[in-house]
Amino acid sequence: MGNGTLLASNDNWKDSQQAEIQASGFAPPNDNESAIIIERPPANTTAIVSGKNNTIGNALVDVYILPNM
Repeated sequence: MGNGTLLASNDNWKDSQQAEIQASGFAPPNDNESAIIIERPPANTTAIVSGKNNTIGNALVDVYILPNM
């Protein structure tokens, strides 16, 4: 890690991890939004957001510490 390795990507959060994301209580209200649950060691992590098909727009990235699920 620390070398630009892709840890996860997602488009349309219900396509993967649906049950886990819903159980977290942080499921997005829109099926087309992205959401990912990953386990990370304590360290700095950078989130890079890009639009589908290289479109542009605004993005908000939230990061939560979840209890063990």
